[in-house]
Amino acid sequence: MSLKLMNAIPKLYFSPQFVGFDSVDYSRPALWVGNHSRYGLLDIPLMLDHVQNNHDVLLHGLADKVHFKVPIWRDFLSSGGAVLGTPEECSKLMQNEKHVLVFPGGAREVMRRRNEQYTLVWKKRLGFVRMALQHGYDIIPFASLGPDESFDVLIDANDVINTPWWKQLNKIPSVNRATRNGDVIPPISKGIGLSIIPKPQRFYFSAGERISLPKQKTFKDTDLWDIRNKVAANIMSQLGELKTIRKDDRDQNWSQVRRFLT
Repeated sequence: MSLKLMNAIPKLYFSPQFVGFDSVDYSRPALWVGNHSRYGLLDIPLMLDHVQNNHDVLLHGLADKVHFKVPIWRDFLSSGGAVLGTPEECSKLMQNEKHVLVFPGGAREVMRRRNEQYTLVWKKRLGFVRMALQHGYDIIPFASLGPDESFDVLIDANDVINTPWWKQLNKIPSVNRATRNGDVIPPISKGIGLSIIPKPQRFYFSAGERISLPKQKTFKDTDLWDIRNKVAANIMSQLGELKTIRKDDRDQNWSQVRRFLT
């Protein structure tokens, strides 16, 4: 199934809006860095579809290793340009001057908890900045608004890891490794009513201004943190701008049905 066909229904359902994407210079490959939404499955295909169909550019996503352990699903991701999220695979893409997409928060941000809506759960990760500097790649910060409100969280990892039974279970090495010490315990959520059908929030995407970086092989940790903080601040600023756009758009263009269901 093509990405275009797969996204036909979600496009109608979520009615995505894109801001700033027409201003991007797609002739210059870049590292796209953004906020990961809860579950991470609703918005990413729509953004990839928009960039590919409107600007003829394939964004190669760096995916968590767990994806490549699932038969059929891993083949589907690979057909869409995704690769295993390792420095080696990222280097190959950059050496071939491909556009690369990464979510520094990874699986932990996908499994975001009840009070982490539209936050960047990046821990101390600096790898994406290191790769950009080593290859002289510019960074394009982007933001996604809407998916985190498509579900209401009923139970999250905090509810689990604080229980006596989990504290005992987590002592088993295989359990600890599989859940990454509880980081990738998925939240249990509901969408419309008590169903798992996501609420028809309208999705909003923005692409920020390119952050140009020099190519250099050596750098200090302080340099990495300065760039990381600049990227993170840019993404959070875009989220704020998208919230303002959504407020006006909701009043003017959302149907009564969409307003009611959300």
